[in-house]
Amino acid sequence: MNGFIEWLEGLNEKDTKVRAVLRRSLAFDPGKFVPAYPYVEPFLKDEENYWRRDVFYLVAGLWASHWRDGRSGLPMTFGKACAAHQVASGSTSTERRFITLLDADSEQLPHRLRQMVALLKEQTIDFDDLLNRLLYWNDDQKRTQNIWARDFYRNLNRETDTKSNSNKEISE
Repeated sequence: MNGFIEWLEGLNEKDTKVRAVLRRSLAFDPGKFVPAYPYVEPFLKDEENYWRRDVFYLVAGLWASHWRDGRSGLPMTFGKACAAHQVASGSTSTERRFITLLDADSEQLPHRLRQMVALLKEQTIDFDDLLNRLLYWNDDQKRTQNIWARDFYRNLNRETDTKSNSNKEISE
């Protein structure tokens, strides 16, 4: 849709301090950390919508905090990544955190997302999809939240069933 993550990857190849600055920006409200401006503003150009601007800054910071050199695996949607983490970790607190995130309003969202992305350090997140979904977070129909919930529960059940079948085969 927009190539923003590609833009950040290109900047990162030229200068790895991009990630450090964008990671640091997460300690501030989105769009309020001035040193991050050179990395996000050229991509935004004439964008006047405050929500869209905030989302771009938030996703840039999350991308930087989650970036790993040589990460393997196909990028997953956010809901699927959360399900994969719960299955891999066996932690039921993932689901509670996920539900809390889905219920977050615009002001709580940056904090909840930072927590969740930190938890998903072993998962490969599709940041293009994350950006596109977050742009519609405030939709009255809660489409993004519904899409993530479906991804989470469909993949949670699929992963759990696969794991159960593998354990049965081993024990037989």
